[in-house]
Amino acid sequence: MEQPNSEYINQLSGDNEEFKTRIITILKRELPEEIELYQNYISNKNFKLAAESVHKLKHKISILGLEKSYYIAEEYEDNLKENSTNLQSDFEAILKRMQDFVATL
Repeated sequence: MEQPNSEYINQLSGDNEEFKTRIITILKRELPEEIELYQNYISNKNFKLAAESVHKLKHKISILGLEKSYYIAEEYEDNLKENSTNLQSDFEAILKRMQDFVATL
């Protein structure tokens, strides 16, 4: 299973440590908020809004270098639009790995 990494963040920021710190700060602030919102929508079975949350989270998945996970999220988003939670456990495992990684940055 692929692991999150900061390679894209490093490439994006180059040698600008201030910019890198801002990106990481935004990730640390937004990721838990977006995950909580997603979880609320799922628990309320509001699959349309959950799909929108997954769509937003896909950007964070990309930033953390999770290419294969991005495709899982994309398929899960489509499933939610069809009122299916197929791939939910896979997607939530991705979220957990992301949270754990971001906490170490």
